[in-house]
Amino acid sequence: MVFRDLLRDTVQTLWAHKLRTFLSMFGIAWGIVSITLMVAAGEGLAVGFATVKENFGKNLIIAFGGRTSLQAGGARAGRMIQWTAKDPPLVLAQAPSCRYVMPELGAELPVRSMYNSATILVAGSYPEFADLRTIPIEVGRFYNHEDEQLARRVAVLGSDVKEQLFATREAWRERILINGVPYTVVGVMRHKDQDSNYDGPDIRKVFIPFSAMLRDFPAKPPSEPDTVSRLLIAPRALETHEACKWEVRQALARLHNFDPHDKEAAGMWDTVEEAKAFRMMTDGMKFFLGAIGLATLFLGGIGVMNVMLVSVRERTREIGVRKAVGASAGVILRQFFVETLIVVFLSGGSGLAFAYGLCALVNLLPKPAYFAGLLPTWESGVLSFLLLGTVAVLSALYPARRAASIDPIEALRFEPGG
Repeated sequence: MVFRDLLRDTVQTLWAHKLRTFLSMFGIAWGIVSITLMVAAGEGLAVGFATVKENFGKNLIIAFGGRTSLQAGGARAGRMIQWTAKDPPLVLAQAPSCRYVMPELGAELPVRSMYNSATILVAGSYPEFADLRTIPIEVGRFYNHEDEQLARRVAVLGSDVKEQLFATREAWRERILINGVPYTVVGVMRHKDQDSNYDGPDIRKVFIPFSAMLRDFPAKPPSEPDTVSRLLIAPRALETHEACKWEVRQALARLHNFDPHDKEAAGMWDTVEEAKAFRMMTDGMKFFLGAIGLATLFLGGIGVMNVMLVSVRERTREIGVRKAVGASAGVILRQFFVETLIVVFLSGGSGLAFAYGLCALVNLLPKPAYFAGLLPTWESGVLSFLLLGTVAVLSALYPARRAASIDPIEALRFEPGG
């Protein structure tokens, strides 16, 4: 029997048993849909959370001053440690693994426009703050190095601050008063989702150059006037972030006379470590969801095998007639094997197409925060096809061998239902 005839006979047989064929195909298709959608959902959550995490800061380490818990160089424990405006360049010079060491000074101050007023958190830092802390600009620009060098009174408004001070009016190039000091709005921030912060969401802040902040709104007593709230640190690469942290800790310890191992004196918030832990969690979630889909797929394969075994029993007399007129065991084996493969791969292809189509439709809808949509990956597609091939071979092999091994004389004697 040539392959074309074999294929025609197989399709005719499947069509003659439409309900059984449909149920077999549905089991496999549902397994493929389950794997694809679950992995896509896991990837969407991972990407969504990672995007929100990045909105807080990219590979960011934040150093806070604290109180010493260890003696160092004859100095007693319990001393208050505070960073100053002089620290960042000195620390950066002693930390070759770091790309940035920047000061940040923040204070809640009265801010007023022509239309409204409020007490708002005002933050001052270097221009690189916009990149390091992911401050997207919708209108205008972020302050630049020239603004910083000249201590210009320019301001960038968070999206919520803009609405609070100006409502639907244009804020760009307008004047605001920060604690009575006039500043010109040079930029308005675009809204962003943010899952963590140390002093409030960025959309509720006003950003000004550090030099202007230090001049106009220095730290209040008992702190020294050049005291800064915190240091923002970025490693040169992910691989150097541990070295960067240790170099910064050593440099600060030398400048402020504390033990570099004293974590109470210099607390550090490491978003890189947080990102690694989060990635492990989301990877575990994806593997768990994929395992559920895999179990569903194999259950579908077992269903196909059972249906094919029933088919072999129902067609025992037909198999006997075929063998009696000269069909070899190899022909019978190929027919049932091809029949099962057609069922499995047609249902698998349909399931994969349905799953990808559903992902595309869902991604057209508005998505909640922390969820980037259903994101099927090429890895999940390849995995699905490999698993499908395995299920196909396993579910086809045993029924086909069972059909091929039937004795033709016994088959001719077989009575359906007997």
